[in-house]
Formats: sequence, C-alpha cells, structure tokens
Amino acid sequence: MFVRKKRNKSGTVSVQVIDKSEGYRVVKSFGSSDDPGEIGRMQELAKLFVEQRQGQYSLFPENHRDRAVIADFVSRLENASVRTVGPELIFGRLFEEIGFARIPEKLFRDIVVARLVYPSSKLKTIDYLRRYEGKTMSVQEVYRFLDRLNDHHAEQAKEIAYRHTQKLLKRIGVVFYDMTSLYFEAEDEDELRRIGFSKDGKFQNPQIMLGLLVGENGYPIGYDIFEGNTFEGKTLLPVLVEILKRYRFGKPVVVADAAMLSKDNLDALDAGKFPFIVAARLRNESEEMQKIILQRCCGLVDGQAVDIDHCGGRRLIVSYSDKRAKKDRHNRERGLRRLRQGIRSGRMTKEQLNNRGYNKFLKLTGKIEVAVDEGKVAEAQRWDGLKGYLTNTKQPAFEVIENYGHLWQIERAFRISKTDLRVRPMYHRRRRRIEAHVLVAFVAYTIYKELERRLKQTDTRISAGRAVELTQTMYEMNFRYPDDPADQRILLKMNAEQQTLYDLIYSKRSELRVSQC
Repeated sequence: MFVRKKRNKSGTVSVQVIDKSEGYRVVKSFGSSDDPGEIGRMQELAKLFVEQRQGQYSLFPENHRDRAVIADFVSRLENASVRTVGPELIFGRLFEEIGFARIPEKLFRDIVVARLVYPSSKLKTIDYLRRYEGKTMSVQEVYRFLDRLNDHHAEQAKEIAYRHTQKLLKRIGVVFYDMTSLYFEAEDEDELRRIGFSKDGKFQNPQIMLGLLVGENGYPIGYDIFEGNTFEGKTLLPVLVEILKRYRFGKPVVVADAAMLSKDNLDALDAGKFPFIVAARLRNESEEMQKIILQRCCGLVDGQAVDIDHCGGRRLIVSYSDKRAKKDRHNRERGLRRLRQGIRSGRMTKEQLNNRGYNKFLKLTGKIEVAVDEGKVAEAQRWDGLKGYLTNTKQPAFEVIENYGHLWQIERAFRISKTDLRVRPMYHRRRRRIEAHVLVAFVAYTIYKELERRLKQTDTRISAGRAVELTQTMYEMNFRYPDDPADQRILLKMNAEQQTLYDLIYSKRSELRVSQC
C-alpha cells in the first residue's frame, strides 16, 4: 500500500491510500482540499493509516512526524469536546434506579439533576443545561413542562418516592411531621401566596406553607402545601388523612413538635385513632398539674423520667437531663444579665414590662422602680433540665423519648431543602408551577437521601454535600480518531474520591442493596 495525491478537475487534491496488489484499489480516502497545509496533514494521516495496517505503528512516537500527528489531533480539540458528566453519571443513575424514569418527560430528569447540583432559578437552570448538557431551550418551554408535570405526573412522582421509602423501611411505624414557610420575591398576594408568620424572617414577603411527612432516617413519605397565612397546627390531620388514604399503610405513631399541640388538634388525632407523640409545654399546664410534675420530678438524675397520667387517657412523660439543665441555666443567666444592665442604666421602663422572654422576671416596686423578682427566678430554676412529651400510645417512656428524639430528621429535611436544594425563594406566580417547583425539590430530596443512605451504609467517608461537589468536576471528552469519522467518548481519569463515588453507584453490590431494600 502507498499514499497517492490525485489532482481533481476542480483544482483540489485528493489524498488516498492505494493497494496495488489488487489493481490499484482505493483502500481509504482522506478527503480533498486546495490548501497545502491541509493536504500535508491528510498525507501524514494516510501514512499513519498505512503503518497501522502493516503493523509498524507505535503508540509512543519515535519521530517528529508521529508527534506532529498527535499534536495536530490534540490541537483540534475544542472546549465543547470536554463536558461535565458527573451529575448525570451519579444523580441520573439514582433517578433511574429509584424509578423516576417511568415518568415520560425527558426534561424532568434534567431539571431534577440540575436542582441537586446547580440549584437556582429556572433561567439559571436553562443556562446549566446549555453549558453542561448541550441542550438549548427557552424559559417558556420549561414553564410548559412544569404545567404538564403538575397536571399529569405529580401524583405518580410522589408515589414513586413513597414506594422507595416503603422498600427501605419495610414497615412505616413512625412518621414525623413539621411545617415550614417558603417565601416569594414578589410582593403581591393571591389566594395561595399570602403574608403570614415567616420562619425565614421574611415577614413582608408573601409565602406558602409546606407540610412535610417523613419516616425514620428522614426518608420522604409525602407533603402538601397550604396558603401562606395558614396556622400550622391545622395542617397535620389533613396531610395525614390524605396520605393514608392514598397509600393505605396503616396508622403509624405521629411525632410532631410543640407547635402542633392544641386541644382541638390532639382531640382530632384521638378521634381519628392516630397514636401520637408531641412535645408538651410544661409551664402551660394547669397549676395542679405543675405541682404534680415538680413533686414527681424532684430528685431525678440525668436520663431518668417519670410517667404521669394526663387528661383524656393520655400520658405525660417528663425527663430530666443534666445537659438541658445547664443550657436552661445558661440562657436564663444571660437574659438576667441583660435585664440587670438595663435596670442599672435606667433604660428599663414600665412600657417594657411584659411576660415575653426573660421580662417575666421583672416587677414594679413603688411607683416607678423596676427590679428583678428573685422569687420568679427561683421558681424558674425548679424547671431546669425538664422536658415533657404528651402521648396517647402505650409505648414505654424511654421509647417515647427516643422516638421524639428523631424529630430532628425532619428539621434536617427542611434544612437540606432550603439550603442545599434552595427550594426558596420562589419566583413563580401560577399555582400549578409553584406546585411543580415544590415537586421537583421533593424528588431531588428523595435522590439526595438515597445517595446519603448508600454513603452511610458502605461507611464511605464522603458526605452527600461533598459528593455533589465531586460530580461537578467529573468530565467526558468527545473526539474522533484521525482515521475514523465515528464519534468517540471517553470518561477522563477521576481522582480517588470521585472514583470511590463512581464505584459506589455503579457496583453490582450497590444495585443489589437497593433491590433488596
């Protein structure tokens, strides 16, 4: 075989490899050009092709000509040849394994993965998809997708998340409920976006309320959204009833914080035969009950608890903790220092007397003198270290306390949603787009928790947050070999942490653990 330059009628020159053993047959053509530099490059590629066919080619160049070919190949690579594939490799894989790929919307996967790795506005999401996925679309396309997602696929996505949690937990015996606010940058209200008590401190911004129900370890079960001025205590029962009606997994023990504690709310739970554990506000109990509590709790040591009969067949569990007592004492002394400094400076006035915070320790003597009521301080000291739990279950006291202690999981769920996934602030106005936005965050949270579970289960010393960062620098290169027009793809070499994460997601053992859950 040899390389031939053939002049064409058009004035260009074609470069070909010829096999003369069969009557000058053209084995391969490398194109044509009228540029001498390009013609020279094609000649070098043709010579390289001949050497490869004859077994003379070495990967390690022995002369400048071969090096020139490789240098030319590398120089023709563009920025677009290298793209970030980590988010898709890791989170796209989990998206599929959990079952969300059953939703026939390709954009659903892209937006969920973007929410996990580059959480921001929809405009920023479009920029991410263009830069890292090579997908160009308008914001209107995204909005139309959100409309379809909410109208046609929301219930399916919620059920996929629930079924995954059900596989992991086997039996859902305890659920945790809490409420948070999600604010909007816009100032105008409507029937959903209302100004109310903001847990984000955005009291001038309209908001919605999000009620979230999770199982053990914070695995998602379901959620609902409410008008922004809804009192959180009125949301627990509607969310419970709706989710139980949908999934029919029996009546688990409901754990919630003190904000859910109201007589009407607890009566409704009792009427619905829902077992519950809620935090009790001990100082709001009747005087008679307070006397019983102090009498029964006198002499408790760290970790001990008493079980007291409460009204309506309920039980009041009161525990004592040295750590909590130290914290109560520290907070009270800090508040008293501020009060005493205010009294000494003369800044404390009658108008500042109220029963909020540590002002409850103040009293008026004579006409204008403000002083600390040491009797109230001594009374407050008696409650140091005590915490109450109200329940209608028959669980032992230690189990009640332990179950309530896991309530931090839902607080962490909100923290992940608000901080890592940036579910707020929101910029949408239409209700169905607001609901679709929350759904995307809920699905992203489900995937985040699954990644976290696998990292913990394998004792991998990488946090979920760190894993997100690692995916942002996992690259793939797209190219063509000099003698082959087909597109080639290669995953660039990862660092040790990235390889550990990749192996975790793609190992057969990892898949087996999921299928057996």
